Amino acid sequence: MSRSTKLFETYKLGPITLANRLVMAPLTRNRAAPGTFVPSPLAAEYYGQRASAGLLITEASQVSQQGQGYQDTPGIYSKEQVAGWRKVTDKVHERGGRIFIQLWHVGRISHVDLQANGAAPVAPSAIRAKGKTFVNGTFADVSEPRALELSEIPGIIDDFKRATKNALEAGFDGVEIHGANGYLLDQFAKDGANKRTDAYGGSIENRAKLMLEVSKAVVAEAGADRTGIRISPVTPANDIVDSNPQALFDHITDGLNALKLVYLHVVEGATGGPRDFAPFDYGSLRKRFSGAYIANNGYDFDLATKVLDANAADLIAFGKPFISNPDLVERLKKGAALNDWDKNTFYGGGAKGYTDYPALAAEPAE
Repeated sequence: MSRSTKLFETYKLGPITLANRLVMAPLTRNRAAPGTFVPSPLAAEYYGQRASAGLLITEASQVSQQGQGYQDTPGIYSKEQVAGWRKVTDKVHERGGRIFIQLWHVGRISHVDLQANGAAPVAPSAIRAKGKTFVNGTFADVSEPRALELSEIPGIIDDFKRATKNALEAGFDGVEIHGANGYLLDQFAKDGANKRTDAYGGSIENRAKLMLEVSKAVVAEAGADRTGIRISPVTPANDIVDSNPQALFDHITDGLNALKLVYLHVVEGATGGPRDFAPFDYGSLRKRFSGAYIANNGYDFDLATKVLDANAADLIAFGKPFISNPDLVERLKKGAALNDWDKNTFYGGGAKGYTDYPALAAEPAE
């Protein structure tokens, strides 16, 4: 018995057709090879197992060594990393899936032990975040950052551009820019982290500049119809805050819409926490953006169905349920029970809690 809902309809996303409207959200798993940060050989199996999702978005992948903030997260800046990701995209495509890579620069959410020569992490301003990162096998306070010089900003934009070129070489169907959850682009956008007095600080227009310039550079490389972005207007994740998020993200969305990005992926509420964390009109973003709107945060079958029926979103991203249910699409379709996830195996490790969650048993023939 399969449940009928818009969730299982095909959807045209730019030049590609998605088999359904379920998106696997980006999920950090810390299993890349230490030192080279090449996706682990298990990654191809992990993403391949989940290829029935309409769209897979990979775990966040740093665009440079400087962009890394956690132990053993994959990169997309070396030839070896490109070759490692190619195995992932080949497996997903072989199984009929579609996959975008999420491009990441963590900014101040890093640790000196992850930076070249133990350098300080970079940020819009030298303000240390109250928060922890996963490094040397444990959770440690993030390090004190230094403010980026104006002359360094073009280099950051170039890193995103080069990562995009690498992603296309690795066979990805497109890229998602990580503009959410208190990482570098979000740090520049929000006035709690950005105290600059130059062209990238002060007004909403100035603070939004880096996110929009990175988006423009990525679009120039991948094409607008293969470029998406993730934002989180009100999340407190990684000690981030803004005094006027509605005006800021209305402005950012207008800029992204002018660039004709293929989708806007929005974390509604507090990342992994309450959806009603702070008042915000997500409908305003949807109205301003002509591409696809991907809704994210705490969605289950009923909420997804309701939001799609109300035309308040085009696609729905599921996170943790995809960790423990490789066949989430089929389980939701049949109304089958979901596997519980094991928090202890989210970050780091091998196959356990990564590629060993069971799919539904094949139904016996009548």
